[in-house]
Amino acid sequence: MKSQTALSKFLSFFLTKIIIGVSVIVGVVALVEWLGRPLLDKTRLGDNPKNLIVAVLESAIALVAYIFLCKIYEKRKISELSTDVFWKNALIGFATGFVLQSVFILISYLAGNYSVIQVNPVSFLLPSFATALTAGFVAEILIRGVIFRLIEEELGTIIALAILTLLFAIMHWNAKGANFLSVGSTAIQSGLLLSAVYVASRSLWLPIFLHFAWDFAEPGVFGAINPGITIDQTLLTNKIDGPLILTGGQLGPQNSIQSLILCAIASLIFLWIAKQKNNFIKPSWKRKNIS
Repeated sequence: MKSQTALSKFLSFFLTKIIIGVSVIVGVVALVEWLGRPLLDKTRLGDNPKNLIVAVLESAIALVAYIFLCKIYEKRKISELSTDVFWKNALIGFATGFVLQSVFILISYLAGNYSVIQVNPVSFLLPSFATALTAGFVAEILIRGVIFRLIEEELGTIIALAILTLLFAIMHWNAKGANFLSVGSTAIQSGLLLSAVYVASRSLWLPIFLHFAWDFAEPGVFGAINPGITIDQTLLTNKIDGPLILTGGQLGPQNSIQSLILCAIASLIFLWIAKQKNNFIKPSWKRKNIS
């Protein structure tokens, strides 16, 4: 009985849940990549259709694995994937991500640092669409659905926000070409903004589609650099030239000063909404004292 109690405590510990959750989701996504691509390579499909199929499968399997973990392992209701608010939160998330990227580019354009050389066929959007779909679903299920949610449940919203923001800053500190502006921008965007969006909505759909739109618009639509995505085809062929502070240099517009400022403002707005909704969670030890 004692060993069962010890095992139960170990499995219910939030760090154990994070490790198991991340391992399972990364594992099944890797399995799809490992098995799916070789099978599709045997067909006569082109690269774009194959990449899109793999992206859909990886997004779907990550979603299924997350649902399985929550129901079987955590034994809880999965309110953050409620279908009742899917369309609302998906549209708000996509619009937020796309508008933010558009404003970054608009500021560069008005400053004379961005110009369009050529408009390419709409089919050129497919590579970035597939890549962004995987990034939106898999990354947000892992980061917001597993890591942030479980840290927040144990340590509270404020500490969880601080940990995620600091974690992304540390992870990108030694990235190629990194500078204070790029590290700060990435920490705000990936650590604070997307987490704040989740806290405000208590829905994974909103950060998933914000991330999807972000990674789709920057390289796919505007042809700008996104450090995490490499694609050959973009809707707009452009010329971006100017000071690093406005263009982001080799790390792209998402690492510009306008990105840092606008994402910080957006984060504060979503956190204010979360506060108005009373969505902040207190640390577990404070909740226990109250009860």
